Amino acid sequence: MLFDSTLRRDLSRGFVATLVVILTIVLTMMLIRALGQAAGGAVAPQDIVLLLGYTALGHLPTMLNLSLFIAVVATLGRMYRDSEMAVWFASGVGLTRFVRPVLRTAWPVLLLVALLTLFVWPWGNRNSTELKDRYERRSDLSRVAPGQFQTSSDGRRVFFIERGSDEGRTGRNVFILQSEERSEAVTSARSGTIEMQGDDRFLRLEAGQRNEVDRASGEKTLARFETYRVLAGERALSSADNLPPRARGTTELLLSANPKFQGELTWRIGLALGGANLVLLGVGLAATNPRRAGNWNLLFALLAFVVYFNLINLSQAWVANGRYEMGEILLAMHGGVFALALALLWWREQGVTRGLRRRVRGAR
Repeated sequence: MLFDSTLRRDLSRGFVATLVVILTIVLTMMLIRALGQAAGGAVAPQDIVLLLGYTALGHLPTMLNLSLFIAVVATLGRMYRDSEMAVWFASGVGLTRFVRPVLRTAWPVLLLVALLTLFVWPWGNRNSTELKDRYERRSDLSRVAPGQFQTSSDGRRVFFIERGSDEGRTGRNVFILQSEERSEAVTSARSGTIEMQGDDRFLRLEAGQRNEVDRASGEKTLARFETYRVLAGERALSSADNLPPRARGTTELLLSANPKFQGELTWRIGLALGGANLVLLGVGLAATNPRRAGNWNLLFALLAFVVYFNLINLSQAWVANGRYEMGEILLAMHGGVFALALALLWWREQGVTRGLRRRVRGAR
């Protein structure tokens, strides 16, 4: 039908345009944040693009829900302002008749949101955690770029090398400042090589000297050495048991009775259900008076999205803290919003019916 095809085409255009704008803004903010993390030593500079991709995939469900919600409200709001809705209402097309084409347009996006939330979200978080963890737990010598001072992972040592090998395991002209509670030592060597011993890594220095100062007495000690080993601060990578709930698969969360896992699962299911409820809310919230200046309905719709999204986040915390069960909070929150959306549609429909009746009586 002309009605369905026109509405779906307008909704698709509005959704794509809104998504492009939101993606541009969010990706810019994420890029600035990733660059800040790289500058602060939390992530490797060469992993910025990967980290940005994983983070964007994780936030994509929220952006899709917001873009779809704005598209529904903006498209139907424009139809109200251009008096197109008045024409459709006068032709016998009620507001509830708009739900079917809107849902036909929205269901692929809602399905994509569910898949991203349930499967891609934990995968992206797991990879992001591994990237940060691998960089944070790398050897102290590998932290150092030639010609730059760099602090170790525990903050007690400062390294400097004049140049290093391509593998990052050997450095030339190594300088180490080690600060302890009772002493401070400066070690310099012609070369340093990383060696493995069990789960620990050691830096083996060759042809150097060590100058140590006792903080209490001020006594200085100078020692020369041919070979000297220093713990490089390498630790084993985090095991799968230490992964946060957001980095665990949905199946694992379903099989666990841990409240934190149930809270994470509540958030994932809630985000998928919230997208469908927002579509229905958008149909009811789009109504506006064409004689009134401004577009307050879009402002109220965005406020409703913020409140609903924050409630979804709060539901995760409530379940994780053991205050509510997952089934109870899902039914109460999302079932309540669904009932509110239906009530809003019914109220708008009754308002349209009463308005048409008054116009017919006035014409008589």
